[in-house]
Amino acid sequence: MAFLRYSLIRLVLFAPLFALFLYLRLGVLLAALCAGMMAFAVSYLFFQKQRAAATASLHSRFSGKAKPLRSAGEVADADAEDRLVDEHPDVTVRTDSRPKDS
Repeated sequence: MAFLRYSLIRLVLFAPLFALFLYLRLGVLLAALCAGMMAFAVSYLFFQKQRAAATASLHSRFSGKAKPLRSAGEVADADAEDRLVDEHPDVTVRTDSRPKDS
């Protein structure tokens, strides 16, 4: 959530600056470049708490210690596969191959 909040702050900074630079007729590419650099500078200087929280959330997510995000359907499928393998030890579940289209 912190990463999303910080991204939205940067987008809210970028959009009016981009519109302003387009109004000043800098061209789309130069307007995007200038707006991006200014939005980065402002967010870097004034939103340190939000940036730190976003960094911490990304670090915890990609550190390898986070729980995997799985939908209810994925959990149900995994449980069904586990039950099938437990009930029939001769069944092999191959997750490295895809079914061929008919």
